[in-house]
Amino acid sequence: MRPRLVLLLLLCAGLALARPAWAGAPEELVIETADGPRLFDVEIATTPAERARGLMFRERLAPDAGMLFLYAVDQPVSMWMKNTLIPLDMLFIARDGRILKIAERTVPLSTVVIASDGDVAAVLELNGGTADRVGLRPGDRVRYVAFGGPD
Repeated sequence: MRPRLVLLLLLCAGLALARPAWAGAPEELVIETADGPRLFDVEIATTPAERARGLMFRERLAPDAGMLFLYAVDQPVSMWMKNTLIPLDMLFIARDGRILKIAERTVPLSTVVIASDGDVAAVLELNGGTADRVGLRPGDRVRYVAFGGPD
């Protein structure tokens, strides 16, 4: 086989296997609020590459959609909005699913660090204003399999 053809075939195979960080079917996640349960469809980011890409370059996000960043070990987490085109609400979540902190309406394209202020197991990013719209508060509980309960 000719070297150029082999190179072309390898390149095509690599592109076929590559997927963007947000590929895959969204999963259901429920947040128990004082006003009742709220259902969200979330993409899951578990690998370093998926977490690094996050929701960057997205021009829109469905009203009750988001991305859940999961970490194997509880740790302080810092996020930023560089290359993120839409405002987001960031929910910092403990291992048991409790929301510890909410950073509301983060500023698109900002490099200001948004910190968890302590160890967390996950961060949930939703459209900016969602926390206020549906009444999310610190202490509310996220129901998802990663937090020790049924999804």
